[in-house]
Amino acid sequence: MSLSDLALPLVKKLPPEAAHTATIKGLKLGLGLPRIASSSWQTPVRLPRSGLQFGNPVGLAAGFDKNAEVHAPMSRFGFGFVECGTVTPEPQPGNPKPRLFRLAEDHGVINRLGFNNHGLDYFVRRLRRTPPGPTCPVGANVGANKTSSDFIADYETGIAAVYPVCSYITINISSPNTPGLRGLQGKAALQELLARCATAHAAASHGEAKKPVFLKLAPDLSEREQGEIIDTLRSDGAWLSGLIISNTTLDRPDHLVNAHHAEAGGLSGAPLMEKSTHVLKDFASELFGEFDLIGCGGVQSGADAYAKIRAGAHAVQLYSALTYHGPGLIAQINADLAHRLGADGFSSVEAAVGADLPPRA
Repeated sequence: MSLSDLALPLVKKLPPEAAHTATIKGLKLGLGLPRIASSSWQTPVRLPRSGLQFGNPVGLAAGFDKNAEVHAPMSRFGFGFVECGTVTPEPQPGNPKPRLFRLAEDHGVINRLGFNNHGLDYFVRRLRRTPPGPTCPVGANVGANKTSSDFIADYETGIAAVYPVCSYITINISSPNTPGLRGLQGKAALQELLARCATAHAAASHGEAKKPVFLKLAPDLSEREQGEIIDTLRSDGAWLSGLIISNTTLDRPDHLVNAHHAEAGGLSGAPLMEKSTHVLKDFASELFGEFDLIGCGGVQSGADAYAKIRAGAHAVQLYSALTYHGPGLIAQINADLAHRLGADGFSSVEAAVGADLPPRA
């Protein structure tokens, strides 16, 4: 047990956003870090389309390290990869407080933060100061400013800025907390987004091998919307490396019991696991082999990670689970995942990817 795990009960006594701020400050000071991250349970994985190689398939989702301040400390807890952001071109304070709520009985979190961050200049300076290491790739999750007159232009700006300093880029068009942003998932808007971002991506690469780019989608998509996105990805998104499925949900399952369950914002954590995995499987059933898929939403255990891998994910991400279990959870998930793979006769993560998908013609 690390110092950070011992401090978890104290941090939980703080209001949620204050607890997060205190955690970031502590990590920047080096408080609670393990001396050496364990490697005995590591299960390396390579994503086939992007070529990204992770020490293990469990990554830190965007939202925890919005300003790329603690990606290096977080890698020491055993994450296979870390994603920073969401970052917008200009700094913005986000939505009024309170805007972050623990649903302790449900092991969930609701946030309506609204892309609060220090902006691209600060973000890029931080990544230049501590660039991604070979053992833990660092992704940059880019978004749009709330007041922007052209959301897509913000993504073009973000891609150009973060390209030199990250291992991969995520285009986040699925946050529910920036009005109108999810509209970019519609067919016509998505076609324009992909065309313009492809040009920005090609320009940023300067003719060299291009860095992977992922598109992060919402879980609140109808069957028709999913179909239109799949068609658009095939026609206009061939340059993308993959998808991250999914962001937070606006749905509120009937079984939620915490008093904050009706707060506005995106719901994450355990209540999102079933829905996000179902949407992941829907996309994987159509796109398996065409794109790398990262499963995000509700991962709290090795069983959850394994379920997403079997549903088609090449890797998984988590964040909300840290609120309740602390960073020691990462080693537990990886150890349990390695055990489950072996018990089912899989020699690697890659061998288990998509095991639950229906046979393809």
